Amino acid sequence: MSTGQQKVLRTEPLKEADARWTKLVLTTYADPLGKERTWEHAERRTRPKGSAIDGVGIVAILEKASGNEIILQKQYRPPLDAVVIEVPAGLVDAGETPETAAVRELKEETGYVGVVTESSPVMFNDPGFCNTNLKMVHVTVDMSLPENQNPKPELEDNEFIEVFTLPLRDLWGGCNKLEKEGFAIDARVGTLAEGIEIAKKWKL
Repeated sequence: MSTGQQKVLRTEPLKEADARWTKLVLTTYADPLGKERTWEHAERRTRPKGSAIDGVGIVAILEKASGNEIILQKQYRPPLDAVVIEVPAGLVDAGETPETAAVRELKEETGYVGVVTESSPVMFNDPGFCNTNLKMVHVTVDMSLPENQNPKPELEDNEFIEVFTLPLRDLWGGCNKLEKEGFAIDARVGTLAEGIEIAKKWKL
């Protein structure tokens, strides 16, 4: 992704009435000894009614004769003022299953058409700070299909995403290289890479 003109111009307090996506909460709770305490945290406002999750992360694998590759994205994130290396991801819509959301988001963000192979348990991104959660949905992409020969993303006008791939077996090294180039690594990508390295080391 080109450095372009993206940068943080200013930051300022956000009024509760103006907050569309998140809210700050003060929770009073009893600790394991029964002592009353408080905890400051954030909550998402966007979880659909009746849904157990906010969104999905997508582990999308391109099946290639030369070796499987994982689909990744470069996307500028204002909270970090940096371009972040991420897996495709998105929020679930009302009435949508995690699997349906994953296939839809993959097509919208990358242009690829995939098939769901499995889904993870519900995962919490940062439980000491917010209630945001997701499922990681595994998707395979058949590169022999015509629709995957020249994929075209269907981005919204406020989305600026560069799609690229890395060999799955070299994801750890790829993350280290990208970090040295100035990119931030999303925890989901880094954890996946670390898991692959642990599996190699311990021959799992």
